[in-house]
Amino acid sequence: MNQVEFTIERLKELEAIDSPSGFTSKIVEYTMNQFEKLGFKPRKTNKGCVICDLGGQCHSVVLAAHIDTLGGVVSSVKSNGRLRISNIGGLTAANIECENCRIYTRSGRVFEGCYQLENASTHVNGDYSKIVRSFDNMEIVLDEDVMCEQDVRDLGIENGNFVCFDPRTRITDSGYIKSRFLDDKLSVAMLLSFAKQVSDKKIRLKRNVIIFITVYEEVGHGAKAGLDNEIEEFISVDMGCVGDGLTCTEKMVSICAKDSGGPYDYDVTKALADTAEDGNIDFALDVYPHYGSDAEAFLNAGYDAKHALIGAGVYASHGYERSHIDGVKNTLKLLDLYLGDC
Repeated sequence: MNQVEFTIERLKELEAIDSPSGFTSKIVEYTMNQFEKLGFKPRKTNKGCVICDLGGQCHSVVLAAHIDTLGGVVSSVKSNGRLRISNIGGLTAANIECENCRIYTRSGRVFEGCYQLENASTHVNGDYSKIVRSFDNMEIVLDEDVMCEQDVRDLGIENGNFVCFDPRTRITDSGYIKSRFLDDKLSVAMLLSFAKQVSDKKIRLKRNVIIFITVYEEVGHGAKAGLDNEIEEFISVDMGCVGDGLTCTEKMVSICAKDSGGPYDYDVTKALADTAEDGNIDFALDVYPHYGSDAEAFLNAGYDAKHALIGAGVYASHGYERSHIDGVKNTLKLLDLYLGDC
């Protein structure tokens, strides 16, 4: 199995585990186990982040990706047996219309449903196409025989239960990768693949590399704690943006010069771009207009390190996202050349 095949297999497994921010114990266990299978000794922080030291000499470089995703919690049970939700992170109501979902109860039972506009039958609702979707006029229709609030309560469903949406992961024959939550499970899969290359001694590290898998990035405090202070560089490996005004495509690795939190470190950003250029890697340098990363959380916590952001190009961010195997290849190659003596 080559590096890209390994990445795709890990991605499929990661996508099969529901993990909105605050509901990540199972996927953390999976990630710890994957690093252990590769011969490393990962550790878990109190908050649930995973830290894995890959070895190497000299100053430390952190590669950070987040394993938490968007999602929701039940905010109320309606009198008709439908559920309202409160979003986790940047989830929008319009982006999850007609998506299947799972509701996890405290007792361990899991129920299925679908997120719909109220009065969703177009043959009944003449204003269906005119309605602006919001969390106030959309609801989960449970796939259970419930007609009132008490019917739902009797199932054990209550306020605060996590709501997880189906990722619908597909890899096309043309190499496109389609799924919810490529932000940022695709990057986690790539970092596992990078760790395998180190374990198999296909990469000799130039510097000490530490992988940091965070669990609260989507709500803003993923990388704010857990690392020591002897870090030279912090590189967030997250999704690269694809959209109007940007040069990146799904087949490229994106290097971010600036996002909503300000500019990234010039020296590290330039070194990454120079490495990509010298290695004939298909890359883009872009400015993301509406974006924040774990690097920002890391610096806001008071750490003293240079920071950068890279990632495979992803279209339709925070929706049904799309990337490409070539974007994976280019991102992995940039990591290999920048940090290793291949």
